Amino acid sequence: MKKLKIYGSPRSRTIRVLWMAHELKLEYEHIPTAIARLPEPTATEYFAPGETHTPEFLELNPNGRIPVIDDGGTVVWESMAINLYLAIRYGRGSLWSANPAHQGHCLQWSFWAVTELEGPLMRYLLHTAFLPETKQNPELARTAEVELRRSLKILDQHLANSEYLLGSEFSAADLNLASVLSWIRMAAFDLSELPNVGTWLRRCTDRPAYLKTAAMMRN
Repeated sequence: MKKLKIYGSPRSRTIRVLWMAHELKLEYEHIPTAIARLPEPTATEYFAPGETHTPEFLELNPNGRIPVIDDGGTVVWESMAINLYLAIRYGRGSLWSANPAHQGHCLQWSFWAVTELEGPLMRYLLHTAFLPETKQNPELARTAEVELRRSLKILDQHLANSEYLLGSEFSAADLNLASVLSWIRMAAFDLSELPNVGTWLRRCTDRPAYLKTAAMMRN
């Protein structure tokens, strides 16, 4: 069987795919693939032609974005879709339950992570940590924080009586959501009023597979 290929950079959403591969103990080939960015985020062409815009890469993903996987000829793009595919194919009985209710809740929390959490989190990070101070907009940061806290309160209430999203066992739902929320550590965001979220996030990111993946970001 051909080895799984993972295209992307650990400093991007590719990290969640690498984390999934490590949790599943899959043999894979990581093919570093970066997007060249223009200096100004407001430029018309934010993504300059780079490794993701070569004809070869566009054959894999016509959107010119990372991550992408090639699993023995099955090409999948979009990080959440990739992770759910890998969990379904290789994680049955561990990260992916055979129980239809668990499957539905896994999909629910994975989609919630990108529809309700990732947007305000990225806006908050942009205007508190990522952009130069002269380009940060405090009002946008405050609005994003309000949205973020509203979503995190929902998560905190859900985690009040369980260690993980689907009960007592770590699942693909936890990995997918934690891979989004882990970026919050790059900013001074106070989680003291959300103790269940903080405890759950530490529990997820203390896992050996995550620590191994996070180390790739520093290399």
